[in-house]
This record gives sequence, structure tokens and C-alpha cells, in this order.
Amino acid sequence: MTELVLDRVSVRFRLPGATVAAVDGVSLRVRPGECVALVGESGCGKSVLANALLGFLPGNAQTSGTATLTGDGPPLDLLGTSDAVLARTVRGRRIGLVPQSPAAHLTPVRTARAQLEEVVRVHHPDDPSPRDRAHRVAARAGLSPDDLDRYPHELSGGMAQRVANALALVGDPWLLIADEPTTGLDRHLVDGLIEEFRRMVADGRAVLLITHDLAAAQRVADRIAVMYAGRVVEVGPAGAVLDAPRHHYSRGLVDALPDRAFTPIPGQPPLLTDLPPGCAFAPRCRQAAAVCASRPTLTDGEHAVACHLPC
Repeated sequence: MTELVLDRVSVRFRLPGATVAAVDGVSLRVRPGECVALVGESGCGKSVLANALLGFLPGNAQTSGTATLTGDGPPLDLLGTSDAVLARTVRGRRIGLVPQSPAAHLTPVRTARAQLEEVVRVHHPDDPSPRDRAHRVAARAGLSPDDLDRYPHELSGGMAQRVANALALVGDPWLLIADEPTTGLDRHLVDGLIEEFRRMVADGRAVLLITHDLAAAQRVADRIAVMYAGRVVEVGPAGAVLDAPRHHYSRGLVDALPDRAFTPIPGQPPLLTDLPPGCAFAPRCRQAAAVCASRPTLTDGEHAVACHLPC
């Protein structure tokens, strides 16, 4: 069975005189045919987790736990796999990445077509017609052949997003990681992007959507994992997490939506170099009690929460 299983994944950055606990004991499962949204405030560790899965961490990073990728051969622990193996067998082939600000990741002096055909040649070196395959992949991402003749500076935000989607799909990966894909896009472009993600899921792929845009997650995700200060504090079906959140931080995120109470969460997230020993959200939580001085663990079940005094 093809799936990605994270088991107590942690990422720490060693700095002079300090350690940044960017990701702290994250456990999560992603399967084909679903969109899992990883949500939380900026700086909570969502993008660091994505980079850890693909081996894009800097040299001062230390990882622990396992991120097991199954299907197409023996199970592979992404955290313990060499960069050469990740480049040859995982990146773009089993896991595709749509990076944050995709236009900034495109080569400015080459057309979208040239960049897409180059990736085709890398992933399909025996294909006698890279251009035809590039056109087919572009069509799946909602691009016409004429769109591919544009340079990055000629692409709108939505068009650059589609080019990034096409580049990520060339190797036919079963899992697509999309890192803050709705940032800077207007409502019309967000609508189109969500439709594209749902089509991928309907085709049997999986999407791991990393976002602070809870409204977008609400519209596209099958399951939502809420991350705070490097930890997953709640995970469950999207409707359950959004309509009946069990963690007080999740409740705060939902209440901050414009169509809900539109009330911001008081206070600021803790420094990742100085996390409290117990519940990291306790200093901002109105329901905090003495028991919160010890760290809660994620409960079992379809709708799990890491809270001593859940909603």
C-alpha cells in the first residue's frame, strides 16, 4: 500500500548558544485519494517539515523519528536516506513539490516551455517527444501550449502557480506537497487552484497542503492537522476540526475567520528556542490549569487532540 507515515518526526537547528525546536514529535499519515491540510500560524514549523521530507534542510539541522514512504519497492525512511537516493528515486518521481512563491523558483531567462521540457527529459530520458509530453502535463495543470511560450515575468500569479503544478506533475508522483500555494492570489485564482487540487485527489493522488489560510483548507481538505510551535495539536476530518474543534488553539483559529467570530488569538507564539515544558499554548489559553504544566500527548482515534482540557 502506498502511503507516507510520519512517526515522531523532529527537526532541530543548532545555533551558537541556542537550539531551535522547529518540528517537535510530529506524527501524521497521508494516503492516496485525500488532501491533508497542515495549518497553523507562520513560523510553526510547517515548511520546515516539508523540507525535511525532501532532504532540503541546511547543514545545521538534526532530525529524529521516521518518515516512511511505502509503495514501489521496499519502505524508505526519508529522514535517513541519502541526498543522492532522494534525488534519484523520490523528488519529482514519488513526491512532487509546489514551492512557496513559485515564480521566484522559475529561471527568469527561459520560457515555461523550456523549463518544463527540461524536467521531462530528466524524468523521462527515453521519451522520443519531450514536447508532446510537456503539452500533456501542461494541459493537466490547466495550461495551453501558448501559455508555455511565456517567460516568468510574463506570467500572472495564477499562471506561475499552474506552471509550478505542471513541473511537479512531470514525474507522475502520487503525492504533491504544496507549500502556501494561495499566498498572494486573488479569490478567483484560489478557486481555480483548489479545483486543480481536488482533481488530483480524484485521480488517486494525495495532496499535502501546507497553509496558514484556514478558509482555503476548509474548502479543499479531507483531513486537517493543526500545528502549533512545532507540534501537531489536533488532527481529524476537516468538518470535525473546523465545526467542532477540540483544541483551544484550533478554536482560536476558527474564531479568527471573517465568517466566524473574527476574533484574534491573544498573545504571541512562544520562541522555538525557549518552549515551555508543558503545553506550548498554555500561556495564551484562557482555560489553562495546573495540569497544563505537563506536556499532553495526541489522543488516539479519528479526531485526535493533544490537550489535557479539550473543548
